[in-house]
Amino acid sequence: MNLFVLYLLLLKATITSFSGLTSLPVVRADFVVHHHVLTDRQLNAAVVAGRAVPGPNGLYIVSVGYFVGGVPGALAGWLAVISPAFLIIPLLHYLGARAERPAVRSAIQSLTLGAAGLISSSTIPLARDALHGPLSIAIAAASFVFMAFTNRDTLWIIAGSALIGLITGALA
Repeated sequence: MNLFVLYLLLLKATITSFSGLTSLPVVRADFVVHHHVLTDRQLNAAVVAGRAVPGPNGLYIVSVGYFVGGVPGALAGWLAVISPAFLIIPLLHYLGARAERPAVRSAIQSLTLGAAGLISSSTIPLARDALHGPLSIAIAAASFVFMAFTNRDTLWIIAGSALIGLITGALA
């Protein structure tokens, strides 16, 4: 894939999302479904890599760029992640002055709900690829319960899952 096209597709994903993983449906649609340059397994690996390092949740975009285009692709992904930051100041200036208007507040709330729906819709295909046995299903269920009913950091889920994987891998 052409690096400029890669950058534009990743930029579209970052611009049309409002935080971290809300860009996942766009990335999956563009790279897995339409262009077939990435598999669900690679996308899962990119998300894990992005979540395992410090920083914003959207850093998985850099890993997607790497899987598609190597080091130059990772650079395109990094540029796509940082580009929207340059648009935030004029956007905040515009929205800040109008944030209390009912129409603006309603639009922001609707965008939030739409993003939640998009994340939910992309979870199913990725889960189909990742859930392949009782242990993986148990880890996913325990992770969901942990996140839904505690205020702990997601780092505990990542560390616990990795530890379980290391132990079961060593025993196999």
